[in-house]
Amino acid sequence: MSGKGIALYPASLDPIHNGHIDIAIRASRFFDKIVVAIYANPNNKRVLFEIDERVELARQIFQKYPSISVAKYNVLTVNYAKSVGAVALIRGLRVFGDFEFEFRMGMANKKLAPELETIMILSDEQHMHISSSTIREIAELGGDVSSMVPPTISQALRSKFGN
Repeated sequence: MSGKGIALYPASLDPIHNGHIDIAIRASRFFDKIVVAIYANPNNKRVLFEIDERVELARQIFQKYPSISVAKYNVLTVNYAKSVGAVALIRGLRVFGDFEFEFRMGMANKKLAPELETIMILSDEQHMHISSSTIREIAELGGDVSSMVPPTISQALRSKFGN
């Protein structure tokens, strides 16, 4: 089933994990193109992977999906969405707390760009426990994250933490 237009899937992807990948692939069934947009400076926090590393890792993951592209941005999300011609923003929901945050963000985005729809996709049950911060913490302490991330990401984490 192919929908209409372009959807933007904004995220920090530090690191990208199976939950992110699942949401992007599932969203691609409803739109002609998904732009996985990686925010360069998420919430002004320290990141493990620099923006170009995150972009390259995501491009490796999505290379076999022609309708999914990867880009970086460092402006207001709705402005970037407009610049690529997006008609919707894709957001993933794992737990109730995600809904509250995403609801407020979606309402703010609607105020800033009424022409953009926010589409929220429920996380698959097998990915509900996964978050980038949890993956970083497990990997930093030498734990096995191979069930939560693709092999390329697992290797990149091992390289970062030297284990």
